[in-house]
Amino acid sequence: MRTRRIHVGAAWLITAAYILPIYVALVSTFKSQDQILANPAAPPAPFTFDNLANALARPDRLVQGGLVNSILVTTLTVALLVPLASAASLYISQRTPRVKGALLAFFALGLMVPPQVVLLPIVNLLQTVGLDRTYPGLILSNVGGGYLSFAIFVYVGFLRTVPAEIIEAARVDGASDLRIWWQVIMPVIRPATATVSIFLGLWVWNDFLNPLFILGPLQGQTITTGVYLSVGTYSTDYGQLFGIMFLAAIIPVIGYLISQREFIHGLMSGAAK
Repeated sequence: MRTRRIHVGAAWLITAAYILPIYVALVSTFKSQDQILANPAAPPAPFTFDNLANALARPDRLVQGGLVNSILVTTLTVALLVPLASAASLYISQRTPRVKGALLAFFALGLMVPPQVVLLPIVNLLQTVGLDRTYPGLILSNVGGGYLSFAIFVYVGFLRTVPAEIIEAARVDGASDLRIWWQVIMPVIRPATATVSIFLGLWVWNDFLNPLFILGPLQGQTITTGVYLSVGTYSTDYGQLFGIMFLAAIIPVIGYLISQREFIHGLMSGAAK
């Protein structure tokens, strides 16, 4: 009984450690600068939307531009990664065990190498081909990084649950490999696609180093680098800063709420099978 109480108490402490920063950020969005400095954890009294209004009214349009750029980069990255990873996974899953193991080991390297290690070589490569400080360069660096390896491992794991008879029946009917992938496999692995899209979307949306180094601070910014640029050198408007952070977080939350049914179904299907 005593051990159980210790476990429950530890669980509550860990939960509080995770929730407290989110709570402080949320309540500070609707508090004045003086209230934030006086007691960051206190609830807002009075409740104000001035921080959000001031963030949106910035003359440099940092929030609007950052949100548009983040949506563009995230959408195009996921739109390229999903068909590329699903098609590659179908090819890998149809190979012999030896070839499949070799290919998966190759893509596993993309998960083993920290992205910070290859960031400078990627920047140098983009400079060589003339894509540095451009959004196509940032999107291509995302597609060719560890995101692709993660998506392939998820898809390959899910494809193991797809009966081989479905693919064989489509081939008997004369379907090409492209048609099998698009009309047979993609509808079956839709839960896996939702899972991959949510994870990749969150990672690309929250990415900070790649946009900072590839785009550069003067060429444009995503919303994460916009938060960084909003921090002053000698003084910081914390109310406006928390307002920008709130606006940066609301879009991923809405995206998850829209696709959570498929996301949970994908996780449960993988666990059950």
